[in-house]
Amino acid sequence: QVQVVESGGGLVQAGGSLRLSCSAPGRTFSDFCMAWFRQAPGKEREFVARITWEGSQIDYADFVQGRFTISRDNAKNTGYLQMDTLKVEDTANYYCAVSRQYRGQSPSEYIDWGQGTQVTVTS
Repeated sequence: QVQVVESGGGLVQAGGSLRLSCSAPGRTFSDFCMAWFRQAPGKEREFVARITWEGSQIDYADFVQGRFTISRDNAKNTGYLQMDTLKVEDTANYYCAVSRQYRGQSPSEYIDWGQGTQVTVTS
C-alpha cells in the first residue's frame, strides 16, 4: 500500500491558474510514475496527464490543449500539475495516482490514489 496525498485545489475564476501537488509520504517518489485524473459530478473519472519516473515521457489528455503542465521534483518528493487558462468545464475533483510501472490512461490500471482535491472554476 502507498499513501498518496494531493493538495492545491481551490476556487478560481475562469482564465486563472492553480498548481496541484502530489506526494507519497514515507516513499521515494522517484520510484513511482505519477498520473492525474479528474472526476466531475455525474461523470466518469477521466485521465488528465501522466509522467514517468524522471519525467522522460509525458502524456496529456486531448482536452488539455497546452493549458496544463505535469512535472515532478524528485528531490522534493513531489509531483505537480500546473493548470493555466482554467475553464469552467475543468471543475472537478482531481486525483493523483502513482504506480511503480508506467501505466495507461484507464483509472482501473491504478491502485494507489490520493483522496482528491477539489478544483472549482467560476465564470
